[in-house]
Amino acid sequence: MFQDIRGLVLSGATAASLPHYEKAVHELNLFAGDPVATVDKALTENPDFVMAHALRAWLHLIGTEPAGLPAARTALAAAQRLPGTEREQAHLAAISHLIEGRWALASHVLEDITIEYPHDLLALQVGQQTDFFRGDSRMLRDRIARAIPMWSADVPGYHVVLGMQAFGLEESGDYAAAERAGRRAIDIEPRDCWAQHAVAHVMEMQCRPREGIAWMQKNAEGWSRDSFLAVHNWWHVALYHLELGEIDEALALFDGPVYGSHSRVILDMVDASAMLWRLQLRGIDVGERWQPLVEAWELVDAGKYAFNDVHAVLAFVGAGRTDLVQRVLEAQDAAMAASGDNATFTREVGRPVVLALKAFSNGCYAECVRLLRPVRNSAHRFGGSHAQRDLLDLTLIEAALRDGQPGLASALAAERAAVRPLSPLARLFLVRAAELEPAA
Repeated sequence: MFQDIRGLVLSGATAASLPHYEKAVHELNLFAGDPVATVDKALTENPDFVMAHALRAWLHLIGTEPAGLPAARTALAAAQRLPGTEREQAHLAAISHLIEGRWALASHVLEDITIEYPHDLLALQVGQQTDFFRGDSRMLRDRIARAIPMWSADVPGYHVVLGMQAFGLEESGDYAAAERAGRRAIDIEPRDCWAQHAVAHVMEMQCRPREGIAWMQKNAEGWSRDSFLAVHNWWHVALYHLELGEIDEALALFDGPVYGSHSRVILDMVDASAMLWRLQLRGIDVGERWQPLVEAWELVDAGKYAFNDVHAVLAFVGAGRTDLVQRVLEAQDAAMAASGDNATFTREVGRPVVLALKAFSNGCYAECVRLLRPVRNSAHRFGGSHAQRDLLDLTLIEAALRDGQPGLASALAAERAAVRPLSPLARLFLVRAAELEPAA
């Protein structure tokens, strides 16, 4: 039997198919190129290649695209007809769980794979993605911590593990260690855009926007060329400018690399919705920029993943499309009545957030505050990163300010200033909250 470059047995691999598989895994590691097209070449060479089918399924699942589910099911069915090793069968079991919406079970199976096979880089990477989409910061860190003692610079793909370690450490609040790991990964492989992104998160959470802009500009060719994480990394650059109050720069990035192409990729649409909402919260007139996003989100079946539903609703309320907000609410009703983990994601976080956004858009700021306060500290349960979920805090603060709640607004502003003492936006919130206080 053939083995991959880290010594794992690959059932059905051949001399002709193996290089295409290795290249596809590498493209996924870098979030670059077209790994689906590349793995299809491996399957053309040999349709009995079990892990090539598994990789194809993973590629259609980790983007949370509802349209990817049929392709993932087809790939899984093809692989299940073939004999495979215990490790390969475990991959198929995890894929089956994720197709059926059992995120926690998929994560658990992937844990067991990498405990037994710590050099299974694909299992580590898709495992961390399931942690991310579930908002499980502990597993984002610990999944990698378990495996990394078995890795070194001599093992191909070491930079990928360092980049994942960096992101897990950042989401767990260990910013110094995260930055060290991410920078080391980039030193090894400048095109590792996940590692680049992990350090960008550190600088966002520590409110180091000038350093963040410099960090991203220094290696822009590395992380943006032919990368399907480029939009998200440009979004981080726009966030830095927004923090600094550099609105023209943020809008230029939105109109350019963030959403100038009017992408129909859900992860890109999430970033676009989040950026426009942040701008609108700042009182910026975004003009007709919501419309292409509304058209894109309108084509997506709601109720499949609560985090995406919330970002669709940002676009719908931003554009005043109450009819489409209602469509999402109806889809959420169905999601909460169904099986699978998204029922919980929706019930605990997605539904109250959508109702809060609807209330905000209707000027019912007290209702928005009432709905957001109970969920913001548990919002990790529906996925995303701390930087992405910060949108909920920003909305809550703005709602408290607009509703004229001086006590709560001052408390929330002080809370933000405590963790971002150099933040221009945090200082602005403090000033606005103070202006609500009645004169002595």
